[in-house]
Amino acid sequence: MSNSETLSNPAPLGLMGFGMTTVLLNIHNAGFFPLDTMILAMGIFYGGLAQIFAGIMEFKKGNTFGTTAFCSYGLFWLTLVFLLVFPNLNWWATKHNALSFSWYLFMWGLFTFCMFIGTLKLNRALQVVFLSLAILFWLLALHTITGSATIGRIAGWEGIFCGFSAIYAAIAQILNEVYGKTVLSLGAK
Repeated sequence: MSNSETLSNPAPLGLMGFGMTTVLLNIHNAGFFPLDTMILAMGIFYGGLAQIFAGIMEFKKGNTFGTTAFCSYGLFWLTLVFLLVFPNLNWWATKHNALSFSWYLFMWGLFTFCMFIGTLKLNRALQVVFLSLAILFWLLALHTITGSATIGRIAGWEGIFCGFSAIYAAIAQILNEVYGKTVLSLGAK
């Protein structure tokens, strides 16, 4: 690649894949509609594959944070769909249980909190996304281990906020680039 070639910013793709899929799953978690193939398809393709593509593009740009975040969360969505769907196909003798699934969610929350620390050198919009996502994972872990419908609904509403914060960050980056000025603030570090 010559120095005159530039690469586009892959972050809006990854943030939109994450944000839209997170909003839709958490509308379910908040109790508005059941888990269905729409959410699972979004988890595989937009939350999963689109984020992995964005992570690979971040790799090409030399962005370790973006590569790690987008590839990791893309793979999170693929593992989540796998955990929700494949045990029902009876391909395994064992299925996950509430304890193991809550640890799965807790560890994703821990990873996300560590990534949140990295956002302290970035912008406020990403800080909101990562902190609200860490809280979401921990609420979902608590919901899974306790079975509390109230905690599940709270997690759903918090997840809707988290997803929309990612959508905002994506749209802000797109519009700011298109217009060559700050249309929507990302909040300077």
